[in-house]
Amino acid sequence: MSELVQFTKVDGIAVVTINNPPVNALSSAVSAGIATAVAQIENDPSIKGVVFIGAGRTFVAGADIKEFGELTSGKIICRESLKPLLMRIEDLRVPVVMAIHGTAFGGGLELAMAGHYRIALRDAQVGQPEVKLGIIPGAAGTQRLPRLAGVAKAVEMCAEGAPVKAEDALKSGILDRLVEGDLLQAAIVFAKEVAARPAPKTRERNDKLGRPEQTSPILAAARETARKKQRGLLAPLAAIDAIEAATRLPFEEGCQKEEELFTKCLFSDQSKALIHAFFGEREVAKIPDIPKETPIVPVTSVGIVGAGTMGGGIAMVFANAGIPVLLKETDQAPIDRGLANIQKNYANSVKRGRFTQQFVDERLKFIRPTLDYGDFSGVDMVIEAVFESMALKKEVFRELDRVCKQGAILATNTSSLDIDEIASATSRPKSVIGTHFFSPANVMRLLEIVRGAATGKEAIATCMQLSKKIGKVGVLVGNCMGFVGNRMFGPYRREAQFLVEEGATIEAVDKALYEFGMAMGPLATGDLAGLDVGWRIRKELRHLEKPGVRQAFIEDRLCELGRFGQKTGAGWYKYDENRKPSPDPEVAALIRRWTSEAGIPQRQISAEEIVERCIYTLVNEGARLLEEGIALRAVDIDIIYLNGYGFPAHRGGAMWYADSVGLRKVYERICDFQRRLGSWWEPAPLLQRLAEEGKTFAEFSSRQSVAA
Repeated sequence: MSELVQFTKVDGIAVVTINNPPVNALSSAVSAGIATAVAQIENDPSIKGVVFIGAGRTFVAGADIKEFGELTSGKIICRESLKPLLMRIEDLRVPVVMAIHGTAFGGGLELAMAGHYRIALRDAQVGQPEVKLGIIPGAAGTQRLPRLAGVAKAVEMCAEGAPVKAEDALKSGILDRLVEGDLLQAAIVFAKEVAARPAPKTRERNDKLGRPEQTSPILAAARETARKKQRGLLAPLAAIDAIEAATRLPFEEGCQKEEELFTKCLFSDQSKALIHAFFGEREVAKIPDIPKETPIVPVTSVGIVGAGTMGGGIAMVFANAGIPVLLKETDQAPIDRGLANIQKNYANSVKRGRFTQQFVDERLKFIRPTLDYGDFSGVDMVIEAVFESMALKKEVFRELDRVCKQGAILATNTSSLDIDEIASATSRPKSVIGTHFFSPANVMRLLEIVRGAATGKEAIATCMQLSKKIGKVGVLVGNCMGFVGNRMFGPYRREAQFLVEEGATIEAVDKALYEFGMAMGPLATGDLAGLDVGWRIRKELRHLEKPGVRQAFIEDRLCELGRFGQKTGAGWYKYDENRKPSPDPEVAALIRRWTSEAGIPQRQISAEEIVERCIYTLVNEGARLLEEGIALRAVDIDIIYLNGYGFPAHRGGAMWYADSVGLRKVYERICDFQRRLGSWWEPAPLLQRLAEEGKTFAEFSSRQSVAA
């Protein structure tokens, strides 16, 4: 018997325990161990029933995703299908009880559905989240699930991928019983209870499949929803097609259809990109020069300077994690406004069903206002969230240095300014670090953790660990203007503005990038964030601009007219009282006049050129960041763009996307842009080198740590 699968007998009941920590993934080795256990059950007439259970914290949280990646990359030739093994389990002559705690996700739920009965602890969850990896269930999950839960529930679970709580799973028919206390003991009792009954095979249950006239409207509505909410994605529609096959075809033929769709999805670029993103979130947590045993600062209380949009959002992040917050402002009026906005945001979350009112009431108790820096004397960490003004930030850090205890982490939420200069205002630069939250901070998952020249390893290790505790994806980056995300975003939005200056309409630029998969077009994004934010930064950093290099000018002129975006009801677009955008003829006329005065020739510009110029400028700047060591790995850049800038997950991030296009093709196009448009399109040396060597960003490994 495999060490990963243990077999025991208790009072005539066979107990098969899956023990593949941390999540009991269904690897090939685990499947082989289960097969050995099944053979033993088949050959032992004394066995009256069977219990499958997971050791540790969960049942089975899914298949081994690494094996999918090895299969699609050609590292392994084939992966033995799980389906025949599940058929053997279902065909056992004695009843099989699947005992679920923690999660039964993906292949775990497929395994559970091959049993004759399913029981679970009340806090367990089940689900078919494969769609989030660009694939569908591949071991008859789309065929068994509608037979247990009905077509509508199966479509919801397989096409959307959201987990289902045990209570809901019981009502839907996925589970047969919820139990309390000792799960194994309850499962053995249940197995004895049903031992004399005929074992009901899930694949033979057809009463919930419905007739075509009943299921067709459900399937049609699901496809429409998928096209809107999961635009451009293959897997949700494939999952719906597979479930439709369950309602139209015999079980075996339905399984063949599922396998065909599964294989098509697995070998798609989308699945490879999503699997890359899945592992990328784990990879970015590994910092080569920060050992695992590095001491961390226990953060049990936090001070936040500034109760504006960012400060209030950050306060909510820590309160949601159960960490007390002191929120500071200069006087009572802004602190009152900040607290009112926090309460409004929480109320909206309750309205949307994200939080209960009880949860919100508890969280609000964690946030305490103050007007006095002295109150920060006992906190473990302070995050500064004031305006992007170096003078103001240095003034704040001088005060923090004066009042905060030794060992406290002093963090700045700056989105672009020099961490080292900020740290110079203190006597403890080792404790100073950047924690760049993204707006709205209480929603966005990304946290850029910025390392200064003197930032200590303890501060870095603490912030990386803390990011997980507060529900963020922490990515360590080096110190430069804009760090990684905003340094790349500047050229991206600049190129969008150049396209408008050259004749593309505002709507055409945004539409092309939206259809590429971006969450929003670059100009609409500016309106959402507030055009004045970038304007303020540009004015502060104007002295760093290279003489003679073309600069975008339309956005600055819109700001001079007081058009800051959604907040003022007008920016690139005009907005109604509900902030719904519409094209503004006044802006179009202004642009025609300004570009004419500047002598910029106008022309028709294709959607393809819009996408290439905006995305390839991201790639080119990303290559510079890699070569400089500001970004540790290409995957770090990808995770930043997937989680902070609305880059489509199914394209894997800017650097992964460039690899999938082919770096030689990207490089040659950038060279073409340089010839036609100007020096700012000069290819990054790293991009040129990799293109000429036929390599990828994924293969590139910087010899540097994240640069200070």
